[in-house]
Amino acid sequence: MADIEKKQGINSRRRFLITVTSVAGGIASAAIATPFVMSMMPSERAKAAGAPVEVDLTKLEPGMLLLVEWRGKVVWVLDRTPEMLATLKKLDGEVADPKSEKQQQPPYAQNETRSIKPAILVVEGVCTHLGCSPVFRKDIAPADLGPDWIGGFFCPCHGSKFDLAGRVYKHVPAPTNLVVPPHMYLSDTRLLIGSDKESA
Repeated sequence: MADIEKKQGINSRRRFLITVTSVAGGIASAAIATPFVMSMMPSERAKAAGAPVEVDLTKLEPGMLLLVEWRGKVVWVLDRTPEMLATLKKLDGEVADPKSEKQQQPPYAQNETRSIKPAILVVEGVCTHLGCSPVFRKDIAPADLGPDWIGGFFCPCHGSKFDLAGRVYKHVPAPTNLVVPPHMYLSDTRLLIGSDKESA
């Protein structure tokens, strides 16, 4: 009887030690694996150097401008209202490159709205003159920017103006439309800036 109890005690201790060792081994494996998994994710430096940036669009409301950093530059994501989109046709005669014929955008954004989805504009917020950062001026008195101004982006450095599709006005220092970066939609509410390939 004593031998049976002794064997049961040994078996019980053995099971306990195996369990403790397994748990400790699992924790150690996770601790070792974590740095390797983390090293496969792009670092902040890699993101700044050009790694694609994912953007959550759930909080973007009509008329709202969202600022995103990609490659050390600001990228604007603007949700244009139907009224904003209606201004584009009115400005064809006022802008220098109304059909976006100069290669400032990927082929899928070479259209009237310069976008994949008509309402959502994605452009680099960098003036094509000397690299200043224009400001979003959707509602402003005509006296400030001239009688032809019905909203868009204004560069305070040298006075360049862009409409709500990022098209440059005629007779301003900026030579071309704002740049549309490569981008794609991962879902209705997720935008990827910096890549337009399915494998991204």
